[in-house]
Amino acid sequence: MNKPKILIARAIFPEVIARLAQHFDVETNQTDEVWTPSQLVARLQDKQGVFAMGTERIDASVLSQCPSLKICANMTVGYNNFDLDAMTAAGVLGTNAPDVLTETTADFGFGLLMATARRMAEGEHYLRAGKWTKWRYDMLVGSDIHGSTLGILGMGRIGQGIARRGALGFGMKVIYHNRSRLDAKTEVQCQASYVSKEELLKSSDHLVLVIPYSAQTHHVIGAAELAMMKPSATLINIARGGIVDDAALAVALRNKTIAAAGLDVFEGEPKVHPDLLTVPNVVLTPHIASATTPTRLAMANLAADNLIAYFTHKKPLTPLNPVVLSSL
Repeated sequence: MNKPKILIARAIFPEVIARLAQHFDVETNQTDEVWTPSQLVARLQDKQGVFAMGTERIDASVLSQCPSLKICANMTVGYNNFDLDAMTAAGVLGTNAPDVLTETTADFGFGLLMATARRMAEGEHYLRAGKWTKWRYDMLVGSDIHGSTLGILGMGRIGQGIARRGALGFGMKVIYHNRSRLDAKTEVQCQASYVSKEELLKSSDHLVLVIPYSAQTHHVIGAAELAMMKPSATLINIARGGIVDDAALAVALRNKTIAAAGLDVFEGEPKVHPDLLTVPNVVLTPHIASATTPTRLAMANLAADNLIAYFTHKKPLTPLNPVVLSSL
């Protein structure tokens, strides 16, 4: 019996490839080329599945040209590269990789908050440039984290992890806004209080963004929202590019509308808005919040699990549009 054919769209751990090769006829991309949409379509022509990294856009145009495709398994928790409506209409399942990166990403988000609030990156640049010739009482002073107000926009698993770190580790007052309020038990565990979005913006000393990207959340933080924040506040984005209007943020940072920002994600990444590169009060990292070897391996294995489970017994672990399964 012939094995189903799958495409692994980007470079990945060799041990995960070896595991998938036990079940599938695998085409790999270990040179890690970033394909154009037409190049992706050409490689998907005879494939029943694709192991994606979140960078491969699967939409109606791609689906119409790839009739054999049955499942697209993202290694990432985010899936804004999938047009789920088009995939559902075409009978193509989408899966993602939640949970396995929660604690690692929360660690990084809190680390980015600390680096931003305490001006660690500025301090390193200052030292490397040979500018540190004496100690001054006001040299690179930042803002306190302990005892301050931590605001979280988006209170899913990662948001809750950040809340616990802030409340239990640093004695922070935690407030949050979410599409729906958490249950009382979870609020107590996170020591977090629900507030309106306006109150969140006005009251947060440190605001962390952990919401998924969608048409509804595009530029949810723009010039108007930044103007509502404290001049002493910091903004941290570990969610997705496009949630923040990066151009407006650069203006706000230059004008000291807010004190500083820490960004791990950007609009149009890997490109970064050039104005963000010219302001000193921003910490920039290249989308690495989940970047530890154990976590990235767990993400890859979950994507592999979804592919194997789908073709073995039609029961993937983390389906995004499970309605497709009911028609199988």
